[in-house]
Amino acid sequence: MTTLAAASGNSVAPGTLGFLVVFGMAVVLFFVFRSMSKHLRKVNAAARRDQAADSPEGENAKADATPDSGKRS
Repeated sequence: MTTLAAASGNSVAPGTLGFLVVFGMAVVLFFVFRSMSKHLRKVNAAARRDQAADSPEGENAKADATPDSGKRS
């Protein structure tokens, strides 16, 4: 019989570089998701304004809305 995998003394471990790559990707993804969520809030607010403008009561809703109602920090 032949052996498929021979055990060698050279074992490979992820080490520090692997950790830094994964951690860096996690940091980048955090900022990407935060930015995406901010943009989705803007799109949602714009869609609600457009829908309110198209409805019969839209004129009243526009007059009652404050100028900074869609902004979040």
